[in-house]
Amino acid sequence: MAGSERISKTGATGKVLEEAKKINLSLTILGKVITALGKGGPVPFRESTLTRLLNESLGGNSKTALICTSSRRFCHAEESI
Repeated sequence: MAGSERISKTGATGKVLEEAKKINLSLTILGKVITALGKGGPVPFRESTLTRLLNESLGGNSKTALICTSSRRFCHAEESI
């Protein structure tokens, strides 16, 4: 799965644009799920296909690793932060 790119920077159109929107939405909901797990409140697993698929891994007795990448290039500084 790709990262959360800014669509305005990628210049995506058509099917690629629609796919990028869905990926970004799924990543946003995944962030909400991780936040909810940390706070102990209700967890919105059903808000996206991605979180439904990861339900057992995120909410069960498993260890979860989050790998983040960032870029040193100035044009990507805002996204990296």
